[in-house]
Amino acid sequence: MTQTPDFLAELYATALSRKGADPDSSYVARLYARGRAKIAQKVGEEGLETALAAVGQDRAAVIAESADLLFHLAVLWADCGIDPADVAAELERRKGTSGLVEKANRKE
Repeated sequence: MTQTPDFLAELYATALSRKGADPDSSYVARLYARGRAKIAQKVGEEGLETALAAVGQDRAAVIAESADLLFHLAVLWADCGIDPADVAAELERRKGTSGLVEKANRKE
């Protein structure tokens, strides 16, 4: 079985623990209450902010935005019932395969 990095496992556990929590006392619970589309929107926003920070060559901002992106991605995974180990297993499955080949295979 593929191992999930500790920090991802912790983020995921935190996201899961907030399901059903009071939206007035938890940001993550508030995201859940607003629905998957809002969670997905946050993932998109954080991804864009990470990319813009990279284009701006702002190392500290890339680190901060990457943390936000991974956090929101963990919330999305939890909402979708996807364990980080599932993602790790998919990455493991792709190991040793050219990215070009893997992408071409997705079209089939």
